[in-house]
Parts: sequence; C-alpha cells; structure tokens
Amino acid sequence: MAKHITIPKKFVTIFIVTFFMSNAMATTLLPPNDIADRFHNDSETIKIASSDFGHIVQEIPAAVFYPNSIDDIASLVKYAYNNSVPINVAARGQAHSTWGQSLARDGVVINMTSLENRLNGSGIIVSSDSSLGSYADVGGEQLWIDVLNTTLQYGLSPVSWVDYLYLTVGGTLSNAGISGQSFRFGPQISNVYELDVITGKGEFVTCSPKEKSELYYAVLGGLGQFGIITRARIALEPAPKRVKWLRLFYSDFSAFTRDQESLISKNERRDNKALNYLEGMLLLNQGPQDLSFYPVSAYARINSLVTKYGIIYCLEAAKYYYDDRESRVEKELLDLLKGNLGFLPDFMFEKDVTYMEFLNRVRSSELFLRSKGQWEVPHPWLNLFVPESRILDFNSGVLKNIILKQNIPAGIVLIYPMNRNKWDDKMSVVIPVEDVFYVVSMLHSSGFNKWEAYDNQNKEILQFCDGAGIKVKPYLGHYETQEDWIKHFGSKWESFRARKALFDPKMILSPGQRIFNNN
Repeated sequence: MAKHITIPKKFVTIFIVTFFMSNAMATTLLPPNDIADRFHNDSETIKIASSDFGHIVQEIPAAVFYPNSIDDIASLVKYAYNNSVPINVAARGQAHSTWGQSLARDGVVINMTSLENRLNGSGIIVSSDSSLGSYADVGGEQLWIDVLNTTLQYGLSPVSWVDYLYLTVGGTLSNAGISGQSFRFGPQISNVYELDVITGKGEFVTCSPKEKSELYYAVLGGLGQFGIITRARIALEPAPKRVKWLRLFYSDFSAFTRDQESLISKNERRDNKALNYLEGMLLLNQGPQDLSFYPVSAYARINSLVTKYGIIYCLEAAKYYYDDRESRVEKELLDLLKGNLGFLPDFMFEKDVTYMEFLNRVRSSELFLRSKGQWEVPHPWLNLFVPESRILDFNSGVLKNIILKQNIPAGIVLIYPMNRNKWDDKMSVVIPVEDVFYVVSMLHSSGFNKWEAYDNQNKEILQFCDGAGIKVKPYLGHYETQEDWIKHFGSKWESFRARKALFDPKMILSPGQRIFNNN
C-alpha cells in the first residue's frame, strides 16, 4: 500500500495553482477549504493512479483526491466544473480497465475506496419493503465480494454477478456487469432499483426508472460519462447453499453452440428447473492447460484430446440448490442434459461446492498469479459481443484461423450466449440487435515487452470481422477517435451525446474513455 502524504492546508493553494498552471490549466478558482487537504500528489500515489490493470497506457494525473464523504466528491466535481478551464475528473475503484479508461491525464483521480465505511459504519445496508422485496443499498466504492459476504449473513444474495468479485459496484455498473448468470437474470445493470449519482455539474441526484429516469438510464452502462455512482440499490433474492458445477467437452463447435443456445432458452427468472449459470471456454493446443478443475486421473486424456483436435470447446454450467434439495437438483440436471446434447460422452466433469466457493472461483487463480509475479502485468484484452447468426463464421475465421493458427498463447478465452430480452435498451450500453448474441472474451496476459503481439492480433480480429461483415460490438472497449465511438453507438449516439450535454456539459468526467476527450 502506498504511503499517502497529506498536503498541509497552507501549501494547498500553492500546490493547486502551480501544478494545474504548469499543465496549461490556468486556474482562477481554488478548491473549497473543507476539501483542500484531500489532495495527494506524492510520487507513489501519482504512480499508482497513472496506470490501470492493463499496464499498457500511462496517463499522469495532477493529483489524487481522497474523499471522506459523498459531499467531498460533490464539492470536488462542482469545483472542477466551475473552474474557468474545467478540470478532468476520473473516479477510480479497482482500476480494472485495460486501456486507460479509468485514468485522467493532468486531471484529478478520485480514490473511491477511501469511502469504504461511510454508511453508518458500513457501505452495505440490507433492507426490504413490500414493493421491492429484499435489497441492498451499496456504496459505489464497495467490492462485490463484500456485497456477497454481507448479504449472505441475511440468507440473501444478488442474482447477477461478474466472474471476478474484487471489483467495485460503481465500476461494473458503469459498464454492464456480465457473467454466466446474465442469460437468465440479465446483466448487473438490469438488477438495480435506484442510484445516487454525482453528475458532471457536481449535483447529487437520486434516480430510478420512475424518478429522474433519464439520468438512471444514462449512467447504467454509461462508461462513467454522466455521473459518479455513489450508491446503488441492488435486488436480492434468497441465497442458495451449494452448487452443482459441470463442464462438458465438445470437439464440434456447431454442437457446442447449439447446446448452449438450447440451455439458455430456459431462462424465466422464477423457473427453478432452469440453469443458474452458463458459460463456455476454449482449451487450445498452445501449451500447458489449466486443469485444476479436473481430477488428476483425467489429465492425460484431456491433453490427448486437445492435441488431437487443436481446440476443445468446454460448456460450463451450474445449478444452485439448498442442502435438502441435492437429490432433486441432480434429477433436474439430468432432465436438462439428457436427450440430444452433443458433448463427448466420456468428458463430463462435475463438482459440488458451496455457493461462496463457486462465485469466488477466480480468487485462487489470482492469488496464484500474484505469488508468481504474473498479476501486475500487461493485459491486452479484447471483449466482444458477437451476433448469434455469425458465430460459426467467427469460429472459423477468428478462433481457428487467427488465434489457433498464430499460436500466440491465448490464455483464457471465454465464449457463451446471452438473451437480448434480459437487457434494457434504454440504458447506454450497446449490444447486437439479434435476440441471442455471444460474449467472446480473450483475456490475454503478457510480458511488458510482448503485449504488442496481442494488440496486433486483436486488431487483426477486428479487421477480419469488419471485412466479413460480422457486426461485433466491443465490450469494455477503447477507440482512438470520436468517429469510431459514433460508429460503435450507432443509433444510440445522438441520445448518448444529448445526455452528455445534459449531465456533463463541460465533458470533465471519465476522460480516459476518449469519447469526448480524445486528444
């Protein structure tokens, strides 16, 4: 943890004026006295705030702001907005962006994690009422793992997750928040009743589908462009106790996708016989496999299978249950899996784990990589939404003819379908127009001098899709020009631009997205 140096108040005025003026940001206003000592600019703090999880882009801020309250954030944004030359502001949670989206060159980065315990001693409050049922009021700075731990104490849980739980609530809701539950329960943004937001004018606004709805729909999936999420009211349901966790292997991509689409067609929220989770991944003949899920006795035949086919497609599914329902859930799984599923019959693997173990499944991999010094490395990721009608073309053109053929170790590649009707088109996020679309995530890790090879491969993939007319939509994406963003948003661009003019007219929020601040 970096040591944070507080600037004495008598030096704050000199620091603010000198630093901002040295960066061609002629300042005529000084920050209010009640937040003046929240700014930090020691070298270690600036270094950390200059990079993100991607470790590819570096943007040096003028200062990092450590708020003690929501009012502090509102005061800062209002100050930045009213300045004669507006000051860019970026809210930083875990900075899990990969292309500098959470950075603010020459601006102020807000360290949101300094708010961890500001709601009556807790950033997470569980409640219920007759109209909504159970819900949690959660600070935007809170981690999803802490939301899980807290709600489980009440026998409750959110229903839509992300694969990695050590991300902030405000961060995932600013994008969408997706995982294997999304086919049935929608992304995380579809499970939010209400928000507290600090707009780009420094205004504190509570919004929901019924109150200040334009801001509510703008902020969810809005890439931080319209406001800073300081509280979200998250839907909760009774938490299961355990999980039946399956992996099924396929050598035939058509059978793999056909079965995935068949399984997600059973997606009613209250259908207890439906799966709770479905994803998919690739096992590529590009070096050692991560076989930690499987019994040691299966390692040799799995490796032999991957060597034989080059790519094996793994369907991953889960069914939740309570302690007294194990026999019933076994029957429900058999009913789902029997019949015409096309997986290789000798390659079905099952685990029975606690609900916590399942949701927090990525943590062990993170700790292992940290122990090997392989976590804080470049992550040139590419995440795409691919229309279902072109997924076979994507497999042949990208997975086989680019990723497998180039033999650059791909790391984790996820591929799984979602239902469009679980998303709300009034929100800012952009998805393909088809009823079913696929998430394809290429989660690369590399050495500091090797990430360009993956970046070049990513560009080749996008060029192929463009040339083949496969209308992919990047998720967590980045563009260099506003013209590319206009193309990305398509028919949503005009409303996106109008919302920006309404809620952040001086364009100071989240400059690292390079949508309106692309210089």
